[in-house]
Amino acid sequence: MEQRRNKVDETHRGLPSQLTMPCRLLLGPGPSNVHPRVRAALGMNEVGHLDPSFLKIVAESQELLRYAWQTDNRFTIPVSGSGSAAMEACLANCVEQGDVVLIGVNGYFGERLCDMAARYGADVRRLEKSWGEVFSLEEMAAGIQTHRPAILGLVHAETSTGALQPMEGIGKLCREFDCLFLLDTVTSLGGIPVFLDRWHVDLAYSGSQKCLSCPPGIAPLTMNERALAKIGRRKTKVPNWYLDMSLLDKYWGNERTYHHTAPINMNYALREALLLVAEEGLGERWERHQENARILWEGLAELGIECLVDRDYRLASLTTAVVPDKVDAKSVCSYLMENYSIEIAGGLGQLAGKVWRIGLMGFNSRRENVLLLLSALDKAIADT
Repeated sequence: MEQRRNKVDETHRGLPSQLTMPCRLLLGPGPSNVHPRVRAALGMNEVGHLDPSFLKIVAESQELLRYAWQTDNRFTIPVSGSGSAAMEACLANCVEQGDVVLIGVNGYFGERLCDMAARYGADVRRLEKSWGEVFSLEEMAAGIQTHRPAILGLVHAETSTGALQPMEGIGKLCREFDCLFLLDTVTSLGGIPVFLDRWHVDLAYSGSQKCLSCPPGIAPLTMNERALAKIGRRKTKVPNWYLDMSLLDKYWGNERTYHHTAPINMNYALREALLLVAEEGLGERWERHQENARILWEGLAELGIECLVDRDYRLASLTTAVVPDKVDAKSVCSYLMENYSIEIAGGLGQLAGKVWRIGLMGFNSRRENVLLLLSALDKAIADT
């Protein structure tokens, strides 16, 4: 007994101390800093996942999501998982073996869509542009006419490149050729104009940790009746039980049939983040992101730093700044973290070492953050 007690005491002495984390200004591609009201919502009392008060919160989140996305879609839910889970949910439900899926690839997350679609048995076809460029309506029309896809997948706001894909006319083309239009809005929802119904988007997904300034781990997803009808015509079961929308529809719909234990406090946080969007107003919020991006772009130019993407197609929420010659991208990122506790990120894939990715998303899109970063970046380049 004494030996056992001593072993317990030794184990206790070896434990780490109470958790503390450094305070960072997160100006990378995500996550963004959490709004104080969202952080407070995370600490609210837990209730059961079928508690009437929780179901009320979920219903409010669904309505607020419809506002943020500018859609009337009945099926609009928070997926219990990251943005990649919502991305996978779209493909798992709507892709059947042999479906032709046409994907616009002009960055890392277009590649991810291709990978996921192939895993669900799609006949994946690619439309390709250089990273940092966008597709013209004529290029989209030619691709759809050539491949006659069941689904067209596009990234609205490509986080790897900072490019904003124009939307006008693409959804109408999809209707003309009877294919579903799938849109990634991970880095646009809550920061960049999004009009799902006007653009004839059939299914879309996003993440919580970008322009919504909510912790990662819960992901908005929406499908219209055209998408739900395709799911209803499936010849086989959705090959992913957890993300089967026919099952989740019964949980998030009127039936409230048990499916899984939802992350209660993350739903609190998402509801509060979406309420902040509605309180500010979409127009005002979009204008704030655009104005702060303008200040950043002009400040970068004064430092002699170019932006990768043409100004007409730049994301206001995520800027790719071209690393100047003879400057080590990683060293600058490390300097900002060590001396200013500011996070920015390097490039992904083809752009690794060539760009910095600077995020001004949600709560972080503020003038004082831009000015601090520009000053710190100037010092970092000089000192590294």
